[in-house]
Amino acid sequence: MPAFLTHEQLKDIADQFGTPVYVYHAERITQQYKQLTDAFTGMPVTFFYASKALTNINILKHIRSIGCHVDCSSINEVHLAVKAGFAPQQILYTSSNIDFSEILTARELGVHINIDSLSNLKKFAEKFGNSYPVGVRLRPNIMAGGNLKISTGHNRSKFGIPVEDVNAVVDLVNSTGLNIRTLHIHTGSEIKDVEVFAKGIEVLFELVPLFPQLEVIDLGGGFKVPFVPGEKGTDISLLAAKVKEEFDALEKQTGRRLQVWFEPGKFLVSEAGYFVTQVTVLKQSGDIRFAGVNSGLNHLIRPMFYGSYHHIENISNYNGSQLVYNVVGNICETDNFAEDRPLSEIREGDYLVFYNAGAYGFEMASNYNSRFKPAEVLVKHDEYHLIRRRDTIEDLLQTQLIVEE
Repeated sequence: MPAFLTHEQLKDIADQFGTPVYVYHAERITQQYKQLTDAFTGMPVTFFYASKALTNINILKHIRSIGCHVDCSSINEVHLAVKAGFAPQQILYTSSNIDFSEILTARELGVHINIDSLSNLKKFAEKFGNSYPVGVRLRPNIMAGGNLKISTGHNRSKFGIPVEDVNAVVDLVNSTGLNIRTLHIHTGSEIKDVEVFAKGIEVLFELVPLFPQLEVIDLGGGFKVPFVPGEKGTDISLLAAKVKEEFDALEKQTGRRLQVWFEPGKFLVSEAGYFVTQVTVLKQSGDIRFAGVNSGLNHLIRPMFYGSYHHIENISNYNGSQLVYNVVGNICETDNFAEDRPLSEIREGDYLVFYNAGAYGFEMASNYNSRFKPAEVLVKHDEYHLIRRRDTIEDLLQTQLIVEE
C-alpha cells in the first residue's frame, strides 16, 4: 500500500471534513518505524516515539500497535500514553525544569524516568536511594540542530546537567546508593550529520566506568527530515552501522553490552502529515501576489517561529501555469507561510496542501484571535477517520467562568 496520500484523497478529505484540516497517514508512520527497525536489526535498540510531536490519542494507539514505545516530556503526556494502552515499561518520561511532584507521579506510575537537574536528582536520590533505577539527562556541550531554537545540547542550553558536573552525580550515587541505569543526551532536532551522534557516544562512553549499574545509553532523537524537495535526511543505515561499530568496540573493551535507546518524534510523523487549507483572498501589491488562506500561525506556527520550510502545492490546479506567490494567513500578525514561492496559478477557493505537517503542527496550535483549532483526520487502510472535530464557539467558552454583572 503506498505510504503517501494522493491529491484526490486530500481533496476528498477537504470536501468531506472542511478546511483547514490536518491529515495523517497511518501507513507512512508504519513505514518510517520499519525503516528504523530494519536498519538496527540485531542490535539491542529500543525506539521511544517522542510524543511531543503529535499527541492525538489515535496516533499514540497506532504507534503502540506497530511495536514502538513512547517518550513523554510532561506528566500529562505520560497520562495520555497510559490511556493509549502503553504499559509502564514502554513509557519514558524525560523531564525539563519541572516541579518534583511530576517526577513523583511518574514514579508512582512505574515508568522510566530521565532527570535533567541536580536539584531534582538529589531529591530523588534522598527519597528512593537505589530502589528505583533512574536515568540522567546530561548536556554534552555539542552544538547541533537546524537552528539555535531547536539546538538543545550546546553549552548555553537550559537542558540537562552539564557534563562537567558529572562528579556531583557520582557523589550522589556514593552517598545515597542512587541507581543510575541510563545516561541520556539529546543534542537537537534536524541532525543530518551522523558524526554528531558519534560525538555524543564518545562523551557518554567516557563516563561509563563511573556508573557500575549502567544498562542504557539514550542518544535522544533529532533525525533530519527532508522538507525541501530533493533534500536528504539522516542516513539511518549509516547511523546504525556507526552505532553498532561503537557499541561493539565498547563491549570488546569492557565486556559490557549496553542497550541503546532513541527517541524519534518528527522522523516518525512529520512526513505522514498534511495540512490542507483553502484560498480565501487574492491580492496584488506591486509585483507581489498574496494568496491568503483560511489559516494562520494559530494553526501552523513553525514557519514564523523557526523559519521552517513547508513544501506547498495547489492541488486544485496542479498543472496550472507557474506564478510566484506569498502565501499568508488570516491572523493579525505577519504570518507568512511562504514568500516568493512558485506555485501553480491560484484561484480563490483552491485547496493548498502543506507537506511535512505531522510534527509540531497541530501540537503547537492555539486559539489566537479566538479562531477555532482545525479538525484532524487519520487515513488508515484508505479509510478516513475523524479523530478530532473542529472547535466550536462553545469550546472557546468551555473553561471560562462567567462573573455575574
